[in-house]
Amino acid sequence: MRNIQARPVRDLRNHYAEIESLLENHDPVIITKNGRGAAVLINIEDYAKMEEYQHIMYIEEKLQEAEKEEASPGAVWEDYRNVFRRLKKKYHGL
Repeated sequence: MRNIQARPVRDLRNHYAEIESLLENHDPVIITKNGRGAAVLINIEDYAKMEEYQHIMYIEEKLQEAEKEEASPGAVWEDYRNVFRRLKKKYHGL
């Protein structure tokens, strides 16, 4: 289990090596300012995993929306080739 640490903002300057060690061990660090949470530092690998998870959840949500729309009586179908052409044009300028 991860060990979450809360450290004052001044520790970023005065005790960075300690904070870096915590991050290397994948322990999140809550940075406080005047006793209140101001930011969270996490290991870059953990950040990448979190971003990937959020992307997957976004895609899953959009697929569920598409399934609901497909099931509706007024659903309009489009040829997949047209869809791919539009996507290529939009995202690759082709």
